[in-house]
Amino acid sequence: MFVDRVTIDVQAGRGGDGAVSFLREAYRPRGGPDGGDGGRGGSVVLVVSTHRGTLQHLTGQRHYRAESGRPGQGRNCTGRSGKDLVLEVPPGTLAIDDASGETVVDLTEPGQRYVLARGGRGGRGNASFATALNQAPREATRGEPGEGGRYRLELKLIAEVGIVGLPNAGKSTFISRVSAARPKIASYPFTTLRPNLGVARLPGGRELVLADIPGLIEGASEGKGLGDEFLRHVERTRVLLHVVDGAGPEFGGVNPLEAYRTLREELSRYAAANLADKREVVALNKADVLGATEARRRADELARASGAQVFVISGVSGEGCEGLLEALAAALARAPEC
Repeated sequence: MFVDRVTIDVQAGRGGDGAVSFLREAYRPRGGPDGGDGGRGGSVVLVVSTHRGTLQHLTGQRHYRAESGRPGQGRNCTGRSGKDLVLEVPPGTLAIDDASGETVVDLTEPGQRYVLARGGRGGRGNASFATALNQAPREATRGEPGEGGRYRLELKLIAEVGIVGLPNAGKSTFISRVSAARPKIASYPFTTLRPNLGVARLPGGRELVLADIPGLIEGASEGKGLGDEFLRHVERTRVLLHVVDGAGPEFGGVNPLEAYRTLREELSRYAAANLADKREVVALNKADVLGATEARRRADELARASGAQVFVISGVSGEGCEGLLEALAAALARAPEC
């Protein structure tokens, strides 16, 4: 199951209390205070792991609590610190404070760590209060409470190219053709119910990271169909690949120009990011159904109306896919960093 949003309650451990103790041993009548400090409370830490692709592993429970520190003891023994609670998250995870709505961290790099809730400091034992004027202190301090809060974790896939299109435009077929990704493919709408990542390899050792976004329909930015549930995964991409079903109404599809305009409209309405301003490449898919002459005619018609260069491809046969990947690589070279 692809889970890209979870809400969790976290609580760091409390620090251990300091101890009040005096050394009492034979032949040491003036042993003095020897109460140790309490141990530090454990923290709740987010760590980016490439072994995680979704947030599904965090859905089994809501509350996450780190271990508290142990109290100090006599003979100046400091209490054991509480163990940190480490939560693994996939690259591209944002932690958002549920109360304020503020993003506290954006975790993108493998191995990156962030302390979401810091453990409390341990209390001071009476040995630390001893002075020349107070050689037998009977005071100690309690450990401090750990931090806590409620956070929303949201995943935004990290990809260079975001593949968008209406349902059944052939996005999944294309990504399965050019990469090792194996998304579910069928002839009914909304076959793709979750984003899929794939890596396309080009000559010279070059690579393109592609994200296949579930199909958009008119009104998607307002929550219709699969809605804007997955549009945020396009925010991090630097280039958008618009895959348009070239077969059109004759084969149960939508007019290519109408499909392209619908896509552009929904991207421009999505309020979270300027998706419509991203550098774009347009591909007219299903050339194998149309034939070379008709496919080129429809591509030219779409190019004149949209003002974009349109590539004719077939995700099924692979026709035109190599040239399209080169165009995407060139667009990436000119696109600004996100």
